[in-house]
Parts: sequence; C-alpha cells; structure tokens
Amino acid sequence: MSMIRDLRAVVRPSRVSPRKATSAPSTSYDTTRDPATPSAVVDCAVYRDGRRLASAKPLTPQEAMRQVRRDGGFVWIGLHEPTEAEFAGIAGEFGLHPLAVEDAVQAHQRPKLERYDDSLFTVFKTIHYIEHDQLTATSEVVETGEVMCFTGRDFFITVRHGGQGSLRALRHRLQDDPELLAKGPSAVLHAIADHVVDGYIAVTDAVQDDIDEVETEVFSPGRGGVSRGVDSARIYQLKREVMEFKRAVAPLLRPMQLLSERPMRLIDPDIQKYFRDVADHVARVHEQVVGFDELLNSILQANLAQASVAQNEDMRKITAWAAIIAVPTMVTGVYGMNFEHMPELHWKYGYPMVLTFTVAVCVGIHRVLKRNGWL
Repeated sequence: MSMIRDLRAVVRPSRVSPRKATSAPSTSYDTTRDPATPSAVVDCAVYRDGRRLASAKPLTPQEAMRQVRRDGGFVWIGLHEPTEAEFAGIAGEFGLHPLAVEDAVQAHQRPKLERYDDSLFTVFKTIHYIEHDQLTATSEVVETGEVMCFTGRDFFITVRHGGQGSLRALRHRLQDDPELLAKGPSAVLHAIADHVVDGYIAVTDAVQDDIDEVETEVFSPGRGGVSRGVDSARIYQLKREVMEFKRAVAPLLRPMQLLSERPMRLIDPDIQKYFRDVADHVARVHEQVVGFDELLNSILQANLAQASVAQNEDMRKITAWAAIIAVPTMVTGVYGMNFEHMPELHWKYGYPMVLTFTVAVCVGIHRVLKRNGWL
C-alpha cells in the first residue's frame, strides 16, 4: 500500500496562488499543437508495469494499440482539439461510442460521466484564473477549457479543448511513479480529476481576493462619512464570472460521487477510494462558489442601497440650501416691485436693516437645519 500512500504527492504538486505565481519561475508547458506536427495527437505512449516503453519513432495510436494487444499494458493517447476526420480512425480502433465521439469533437459539454459497454466517458471543465491589475466592468476573471477522458481496460484517451489545461506536466509526474501507473488507466483518470479540482481550489482563492477587494470598496466610508459605492457594472461582471465557474463545478458533483461510491469494473478498487477525496474537494469548492454568488448578490444590493442613500443625502443638502436662499430671494423680490409707497424706502437705515434681517434669518435657518442633520 506504499504506492497508495504516495498517490496524493504524485498527482497533487504544491499549489501556488495565481496572484503569487507571477513572482515564481515559470513551469508552464506547451498547451497548443506543435506547428511542426499537423496531427492532433500530442503524445502517444505504451505503458507496461507502470513504465513507459521506449520507441525509436513516435507511435501512431494504431501501432500502440497493436503492441498493447500483443504484449499487454495500456496505451495513453493525448489529443488537442482533433477534427472529426482526425478522431475517426482512433474512435474506430478503440471502439468508442459514436455519441461520446461526437461530444469529444464538438466540445462545449457539461461535466459528466457516461458508461458504455467497454469504456467510461468523462468530461471535466478546466478553470484558469486570468490575472488583472484592476477589476473593471469588462475584466475576464476566469477562462474555461475542457478535458474529455475515455477510460478502457487497456487504453486511456484524453481530448483537450482550449488553450489551458495542459496534461504534459501531469504525465511526467505519473511516469516518475511506475508503481502508481501499474494500476492502469483508472490511476490516470484519478490523477486528471484531482489535477482539475486542485485547479478549482487555486482559482477559488484568487476569486475570493477579488470579492474581498470589491466588498472593501463598497463599504469604505466616502466623503462626509457616506459611502457612495462602486460601479455596479464591476460587481455584475464579477458575478457573471462566478456563474461561469459555478457551471463548471456544480455538474461535477454527481460524477465524482459515482466514481467514489459505485463499484465499476474499469476502476481499480484501490484507486476508487481516492476518488472520495476528490469528491469532497469538489463539494467544498461548490459550497464556496455558491457562497460567492450569494455574497455578490448582497454586495450588489448594498451598493445600490448606498448609492440611493448618497443621492438622498445630496437631495437633502440641496433642499436645505434652497430653503436658505429662499429668504433673500423673497426679500429682494418684494423690494423689487417698484411701488411708490413702500415702508422704509426713504428711511436712512432701511437698507442696512433689511440686510441685517435677511442675514439673521438665513443664519437661523442654517443652524436649525445643521442641528437636524440636513447640512
């Protein structure tokens, strides 16, 4: 059981927060097709007793499968965005179900697990956090891709869509643990599931930072102690990105539960128990994403409420100053009517008296309004 104890270390390298990754040396691998290799096949290898068999030249899927059927082991084929014509030969060689083949070629599928006679078809949504200096109304926060897996008795096929989610580093780590790979295709399926879900956890931490930043801005006191909120479009854009994240995580709950609880002849019993750990992590991420969605709803409502309060505060001040200005307006309006017989028109102190009266009334109104919190 020593191999099983080391399973977590093999398929789960140290996680680095996406926000801190920029300061670390780059360890990325190619995520697109090699221009010199027009084929959609990124890698094709035969594994026997957990070790990759050396080959003088790159194997075709057909050659690899013939070698497996003759000498044993299993073949792992990795493809990136194959066309229908490119995938047709592989599908025929391995007897893949037409419906699963159609999904793998067309992509844009929900995470799911489908069982066919001789294979399992699993769809994972990969999530990549997009770094940004400042969250704006048009910022992209997460980017999604897809990894589709065909698991058979003696073969494992991955079909990737999107520029993210390269499995090359994962393949290298698995090849460094022959005892684990000796468990067959089900060990690779678990490693990919764990790798994808670990990506979810890292993205969750980064999205939490974005939400905390927006929440701080919304509830920070503004001028005069009144928060005027932030641009609601920024909050709504972040909510849209969280919804995209949720669509990748929520449908994966049921497939991971099935893989961890229901016996399947294509899944090694020693490997199956470790799908429980993946299922727990998916459930935890799902709870966090649902919490993000609810929190953003509250933040958006609070932001709109604060904007309304700020507008009401402005209107009260405008109304208060209008009341003060109404006094001199009324007095000057009365004395501007140019009647011949008006009181105090010919009195020596009439002009300063009217000014004094006007200023005194305005000061009195100002003090009353300020004491009542209108100014």
